[in-house]
Order: sequence, then structure tokens, then C-alpha cells
Amino acid sequence: MKFLRQFAARIVGQSIRIFARAITAVRADWKGIEPVPRQRVYFANHTSNADMPMIWSVLPPAMRRTVRPVAAADYWLKTRLRAFVGPEVFNCVLVDRRPEVKDKPMDKIIAALDEGSSLIIFPEGNRNMTDDPLLPFKAGLYNMGVARPEVDLVPTWVANLTEIMPKSEIIPLPLICTVTFGEPIHVREGESKNEFLKRASDALLAQRPQERT
Repeated sequence: MKFLRQFAARIVGQSIRIFARAITAVRADWKGIEPVPRQRVYFANHTSNADMPMIWSVLPPAMRRTVRPVAAADYWLKTRLRAFVGPEVFNCVLVDRRPEVKDKPMDKIIAALDEGSSLIIFPEGNRNMTDDPLLPFKAGLYNMGVARPEVDLVPTWVANLTEIMPKSEIIPLPLICTVTFGEPIHVREGESKNEFLKRASDALLAQRPQERT
């Protein structure tokens, strides 16, 4: 049974990668780092539910096997299909955001890092539905950087997803989705939470493609 689940997960994962590349022609721009198997936390902007699959799909296979997205349990466990794709295909670190549940997301995140996994996180916490390029960052990224200072924190910008599939449209527009990986950052000695989160936000904004024109 376990073998069948693993086999099905590989097939579904390959299908997601093929679909993502066919629909969006998604490509990676390794602007500040090389695609090597080093432990990292990829922190990204969040405007679409497709952000995480786009990042995951452009990683080389050897890296993709060790990268775990941090995701909301209430979303990924809502249906049987999601409950298979989230834990089995993406190997998500599932955290419960409901206030009535005494979950400890940071404990799960640190445990995943201690197991050697790299992570994908969205420090805004929720999808950004505003006209601002980023929402204020939550404290989680700072807490990770303090708890495991040796892990690279990589700003990762996902571009063009909202333009490829505008709200209420069913036919994608012919644009290329780009995932840009910037230079890693770390929490500096004596740096406050607010100072670091501002620096991390600025580092992420600097990866926007229009910033380089």
C-alpha cells in the first residue's frame, strides 16, 4: 500500500510539473544562488494558490526531493484529493491556523529543518489580494533565522501568475511565469525582529523582474 501511494505521488508530481510548464512556461532565474543541494528556506511572495507548485516545479529533481512547503492544514486537508497531494506529493509541513487548535507551527518547522529538509514558506501569511507588492511579514521567518542561523534564507519572487490567470478568467494568457531566486540572507547578530523583517522584505522586492530593467 505504501509503495502504491509513493508510486502514485511520483506520477502526480510529474503531471503537475508538466502541466505547470505547459500552461505557464515557468522557468527559474537563479540570480543570487546556484541550484545546488544546500539546506535553504525559500521565502516567497504569495498572490495565488499556484505559487508553491510553481516554485516546487522549477527545482532540479535532486533538490525537489528534499524541499518541503510549509502549508495550511485547513486548506490541504479539506478534500480527499488535497489530502493526498499535500502530504504525499509535496510532502508539506502542515500547520493548523485555527485559533481554537493549540498547534505549534514553529516546532514542526524546526523539526523539519533538523531532519535536513529545505522549506518553502510565504512570510506574508496569507495571499496578497491588495495592490501593494507585499503584505507585512509575520515573525516566522525571523524565528527560523534565529533558531537555525546556518540555514540560508533565500528571497524567491514568483512573477506573472496573476497576469497569466486573471481573476474570473478561465483561459490562461500567453505569458511566462518566472521564479527568481536571490542572494541568501541571515539574521545578523543583534538585529531586531522588525529590522530583519524589513530587510527580508526589501530583499524579496529586489527580485521583481521590473526592478532589473
